[in-house]
Amino acid sequence: MTNQEMEKPAPTNPDGTAATETPETATTEAPADPAVVIAELQQRLAQAGAQAAEYKDQWMRAVADYRNFKRRTETERAELIRNAGAAMILKLLPVLDDFERAIASIPPEIAETAWWQGTQLIAQKLRTILESEGVKPIEALGQDFDPNLHEAVIYEEAEGQDGKVIAELQRGYLLHDRVIRPSMVKVGRG
Repeated sequence: MTNQEMEKPAPTNPDGTAATETPETATTEAPADPAVVIAELQQRLAQAGAQAAEYKDQWMRAVADYRNFKRRTETERAELIRNAGAAMILKLLPVLDDFERAIASIPPEIAETAWWQGTQLIAQKLRTILESEGVKPIEALGQDFDPNLHEAVIYEEAEGQDGKVIAELQRGYLLHDRVIRPSMVKVGRG
């Protein structure tokens, strides 16, 4: 053997063993005690089980959060759609008030004309449209005063009418059971 052949490193296998050694003849560590191996595997299994339970819990919470979010946004969306016309309805209510005042104060000679009957039909059509959108008048006259529904603008002495609405000065309205305009009322005392 020449010096050059001696200086060459010994060929190796891909697994790092000498090329002259086979993987079977390579030195291996002695197998550990089976009880220790089993205990280690059981510990790893327990850790993996705990981690899987934690991931499942987090997943279930995320699903519940998503469902709650979806339900909340659907409710908000439905409420928004239901009340989207509230501003327009508030603008139409004074027109309805004017119609009702005109109907209440019409002289009898005009009340019999076809023109006036047509005008009353227009007022009725406006009421029907508002009702179809969920607008309902608040019944006030003779009811107990309710600050959620009524706005007291006058208190007047009235025998046996304490806390009762004795006159309605301006009709109030509900939109889907929500007050959009409270009734302006006169409340009795005594």
